Amino acid sequence: MRDECHRQITYLRLSITDRCNLRCFYCSPVQDLIKLPHADILRYEELLHLSRLSLRLGFNKIRVTGGEPLIRLGVENFLASLIQLPDSPEICLTTNGVLLAEKAAGLWQSGLRRLNISLDSLQRQRFARITGSDLLSRVWEGIQTVQALGFSPIKINCVVLRGLNDDEILDFARLSLEYPWHIRFIEFMPIGQLSRWRQDYYVSADDMCLQLLQLGQLEEIPSEANAGPAQRFRYPGAPGEIGLISPLSHHFCHLCNRLRLTADGRLRPCLLGDAEIDLKAPLRAGADDDTLQELIRQAVRIKPVQHHMDRDFFTPCRRSMTSIGG
Repeated sequence: MRDECHRQITYLRLSITDRCNLRCFYCSPVQDLIKLPHADILRYEELLHLSRLSLRLGFNKIRVTGGEPLIRLGVENFLASLIQLPDSPEICLTTNGVLLAEKAAGLWQSGLRRLNISLDSLQRQRFARITGSDLLSRVWEGIQTVQALGFSPIKINCVVLRGLNDDEILDFARLSLEYPWHIRFIEFMPIGQLSRWRQDYYVSADDMCLQLLQLGQLEEIPSEANAGPAQRFRYPGAPGEIGLISPLSHHFCHLCNRLRLTADGRLRPCLLGDAEIDLKAPLRAGADDDTLQELIRQAVRIKPVQHHMDRDFFTPCRRSMTSIGG
C-alpha cells in the first residue's frame, strides 16, 4: 500500500499492553495514568487476526511493543504464532530488558531473533533516576543472555537527555567497539500533554555526532530495505554500529513506512498526531475482513505528510508514549 505521499507502508508496530514495570522519565507522564481495563486490551487472537489482514495488504514487518510486552502472560506463544503467519513477516520485539534474562530461552524457542532493548544509562544510580527502579544489573544480565543465545541484531536504544545522561554518549559508543550491537541514540520527543518535556533536556543528533567523533571517524552504512529511521555509522573495524534517530532536528517523515496499533485497538498513522482509526469496535461487532482491511487502508490514506513539532514550537498529542506503544 502507498499513502497520499507515495510512501510504501509496510511496517506495523503492535502494542500488546499499556502496562510497564518501569516508569521512565521521558516516557511516563507527570501524573499517573489510569490503565486500561483488561477487557479493553486486544486479545491475542484479535491481534493475530489484524496482523494477518495487514500482511495481506502488503505489510511485511511487525514490531511487538508495550508498555513492556514481556509482562504480558503468553507473549512467547503469541510471538511464535506471529512468526508462523504466511509470507514470513519480519518479527521484532522492543523491551526494557528487565525480564529479558528469564524470558530469553522462551523467546528464542518462539523463533524470535530481533530485539530492541531500551537502556539509557550504564551507571546504576542514574539508571534508577531515569527509570524509577534500581534494575540496571537485571537489564545488563538480560542483554548478555540474549547475546550468548545468538539473538541478532541486538539494538540498544538510548534516549539522550541533557544533564542526565548526555555525558555517557561515548561510553555507549564504545560498546559498538566490543560487541556486534547497534547502539542507537534518540532525540527526546515531546509526546503526550502531560509529558516531562523541557527544551533544556533536548540534545540534537548533530550535537550527539560531535561527541561521537571524539572517539574516531564514522563510516556511513547504507540503509537497507525495511530499515528504521536511524542514520547508521560504524567506527572502522568495529563489530557493532552507531545509529542516530532525529525526529525533531532532521525529521524523517518523508521516509516513514509505519502504522501503530495501540493496545486498545486504535490504528495511528503518526506517532506525534492524534488521528486514530478504531479497529477494536468493528472487530468485536463482527465486521468482515473486507471491512477491517478498508479501515486499515483508511489509516494509510490519512497519514499526514509530516509532523509539525520542533523543539521550539509544538502542540503535543494527547496520549502518552505508554498509551500509544513504544
